[in-house]
Amino acid sequence: MKRTTQSLLAAVAALTAITGLAALTAPGSGESDAGAKAPVRMPVERSILLCPSAGTSEAAGTLYTSFTPTTPASPGDSPGGSGGPSGKPVPAPVPATGTAELRPAGAPVPAPEGAAKLPKSRQPRTAAADGSPRDAAPGAGPAPVLTAGKPGAPVAVRAGRGEAPALVGTATAALAPGWTAQQTTVLPSGPARGLLGTTCTAPDTGFWFPGVSTAEGRQDYLHLTNPDDTPAVADIEIHGRDGQAPSSVPDGIPVPAGSGIPVLLSTVTPAELADATLRVTVRTGRVGAVVRAAEDSVGSDWLAASAEASATAVLPGIPADATSVRLVAFAPGESDAELRIRLAGPRGTIVPAGHESVRIKAGTVTSVDLKGVTRGEAGSLLLDPAEPDRSTPFVAALRVVRGTGTAREVAYIPAAGPVGDRASTADNRSTGTTLTLAAPTRAARVRVTVSPPGPAGAAPSVRMYTVAAGTTLAVVPAAPGGPKSTYALTVETVSGGPVHAARTLAPPLGPVRMFTVQTLADDRATVPVPEAERDLSVLDD
Repeated sequence: MKRTTQSLLAAVAALTAITGLAALTAPGSGESDAGAKAPVRMPVERSILLCPSAGTSEAAGTLYTSFTPTTPASPGDSPGGSGGPSGKPVPAPVPATGTAELRPAGAPVPAPEGAAKLPKSRQPRTAAADGSPRDAAPGAGPAPVLTAGKPGAPVAVRAGRGEAPALVGTATAALAPGWTAQQTTVLPSGPARGLLGTTCTAPDTGFWFPGVSTAEGRQDYLHLTNPDDTPAVADIEIHGRDGQAPSSVPDGIPVPAGSGIPVLLSTVTPAELADATLRVTVRTGRVGAVVRAAEDSVGSDWLAASAEASATAVLPGIPADATSVRLVAFAPGESDAELRIRLAGPRGTIVPAGHESVRIKAGTVTSVDLKGVTRGEAGSLLLDPAEPDRSTPFVAALRVVRGTGTAREVAYIPAAGPVGDRASTADNRSTGTTLTLAAPTRAARVRVTVSPPGPAGAAPSVRMYTVAAGTTLAVVPAAPGGPKSTYALTVETVSGGPVHAARTLAPPLGPVRMFTVQTLADDRATVPVPEAERDLSVLDD
């Protein structure tokens, strides 16, 4: 029986490490309990990422990239440091190999109304472990679009023009901790032309999207992807200046098993809302969710979910040459939110003239046109309570425009949490990549690793940066490889206060100043696994 008890304890610990979802604790236990041992942090052994359908335009081309850092995050004195509450270093992953693949979702993705119909024979090419393209084997079912071979070596593959379905990705063993994937699409012409980028996301059950619109001239599609073999049901709410808008889908939206579907937001409500906030709540199952926003004569991009509602927010990565910046915020609770607005630039924080604060009425959306707030310098928007003793949760995002006239392009920046111990972004280019690091409260020491492509995992380069308190540091990494190669960036908080980061991609693509911005999130490569506290052999009797 003792052996059986030990096996059960080992199984519980292994299950926790595999799921990467939560730590197991006894009821009423905590770190303050006398004699309690801090849990040991272990690498996750399986990760799931979901990429939305890139569309069906004949003119569009999509690049998929994948990357897993080589080692667990280094312990530091940052909040929630990878050493854990006990200060113990994170053990290296036991397995030396693993798999990471992006595969088409199990069912066809319905094309948005009015989209061009393409022959079913138009299938994306796939990538081998070394990044070289290969064709799918006939009769083998949906072959992976991309397969990664080893940690530390980013892999990229271009999908064939035309159909680009939603993808379900799975990484295991050594490739699971910190795995990230990126989807970047170039649509060179048409009213929705632009550079569209999004980080493939983990499935979840709740999302906030400030900055959506159902107004004339906007076509916003909510893309829902279900990775599981059972159907999911998602409830949708759209809120505007006057509160919640009437809904045309009160019974929720079914998402078939293993499928991705787009939902045109203007069909969800009859209200025309220039600035709105979308709330997605999954009542059955789990999904990945992201919004594709297209604006006539301005362009299009993906709008990722905002960080959860909080009393403060950091929106990093506003480009230095932004010609228009609009803040959209929503207070979901029963209290109004009175916020002060600041911009963290390279030399400190400033208060935008005429926009020192903003009041958001409970249950409503408020927008603020900040115009050219950056004044030629990259920055990050900081939002916190105008009165420290009155904290009201809210969600927020920015609509950012570069260029003027017919050469304009749009991107979206949601409120982002800190990178924590470590965060990575996979698709970076030799020209047009800028990494933005913001330290809103305290100075921070940051390690940035550049990982070049290649099947052998060429040696990465590492640089250390200090970000002063209340500032934003814009870094142009030294790009490895050739002019068309992609590389990965990894950001680690070594010491100091929290760091928020974003990557701007703005490669030269003609007269339109195309760009896209993705915030970086803690990769949550490890999970706490409790140590056995009691000898359960007393239960043998």
